[in-house]
Amino acid sequence: MSDLTRVSSKELVRNFGSLSDRALSEPVAITRNGRDRLVLLSVEEYARLKRRDRRVHDVADLSDAALDLVERSEMDPRHDHLDSLLVDWTP
Repeated sequence: MSDLTRVSSKELVRNFGSLSDRALSEPVAITRNGRDRLVLLSVEEYARLKRRDRRVHDVADLSDAALDLVERSEMDPRHDHLDSLLVDWTP
């Protein structure tokens, strides 16, 4: 988040009009005690992010048939190079 414009919460209160206008074109980080706390962004950007939001499902909730399909599935070989991105990955 280093590319965000950062303002203190006090500055937001003093300059709400201009900062809310700025947030229409770029997100604005609101800080408190020097730490990022909130992000002010346009409704359009929020809607775009929500459309990209993905639902997470617990594997325990999958049916046996769905689990069987997952177990038998095969990745398209064109994506084999992506395995290298997971070599040192930890959750």
